[in-house]
Amino acid sequence: MTLRTIAPLALWTVAQLAIAASADASCGVLSGAGGGAEASGASSVSAASGFALRDGEPVDFIAGGKTVRGTLHVLKDGGVYRAYWQPQGRPERYVLANAGTDAVRLIATPAQGTPATDGMPGTTLNPQQVLSCPTL
Repeated sequence: MTLRTIAPLALWTVAQLAIAASADASCGVLSGAGGGAEASGASSVSAASGFALRDGEPVDFIAGGKTVRGTLHVLKDGGVYRAYWQPQGRPERYVLANAGTDAVRLIATPAQGTPATDGMPGTTLNPQQVLSCPTL
């Protein structure tokens, strides 16, 4: 089983490239639902909780003292899994592009694959530092 969270560079916008070129400073965190709802600022990282990589998993995006509720969508394309985060009540989905140990970039991109079934891959992740944050 392969977990692939890489988005093609061609889909990056100028703003995303500017963020990627800057220092790898975290602008937010993805956390298991409720894992930092009361926290704000930098303290939200320590209050954040991990989550499982499975379709329908509730995951919050915490940035600047604001918590945005969302859901993970895990899609399978052959032997490759792709994880997407979707803010509650919004149509856009952001692929979790691996950016190092416990760090991702959220990149708006069309979803690829079919929904993963039976809770697959189910891998548990630590809270993920987000190095490129969407405007929500």
